[in-house]
Amino acid sequence: MRDDAERRALLAEQESEPLVSVDMPLRANLSLLDNIALIPQYRHNLDYETASAQAWDLLLLTGQESAALKRDPQLNPVERFVAKLLRAAIERPPIILIDRPALLLPDTHYPPFLSDLLERLSDHLNDCWILDYRWNEPLYPPRFLSPAPR
Repeated sequence: MRDDAERRALLAEQESEPLVSVDMPLRANLSLLDNIALIPQYRHNLDYETASAQAWDLLLLTGQESAALKRDPQLNPVERFVAKLLRAAIERPPIILIDRPALLLPDTHYPPFLSDLLERLSDHLNDCWILDYRWNEPLYPPRFLSPAPR
């Protein structure tokens, strides 16, 4: 992305795609596991046991299962990021947008963390675009860089 206007244009163009962003909060009254399980419950009327089992399976892949019962205020930035990513990924949408990962992972060396996490989830992701500024593009594998807006 050249600038914030280009980023906003791409977000507007892809507004129906799941977004992992500081602008998309978790439900503070729900645990990390319940935040993820809520999506299939709401969209597909799945019972809690089935939806939470799906969420748990994804959480195990990330190695963050110890945070499953924490609520948003108790989560550290890595746990919060994982919750947001898994909430977006649980339905295997065509594209997941990750907006400016450095804002979401302030105390983490995020490029290797993000690459490892996306690799762990590769069987559950169709396409994942990282929206970030041009000067950060070398930090990410080329396959995750978003195309320029039309």
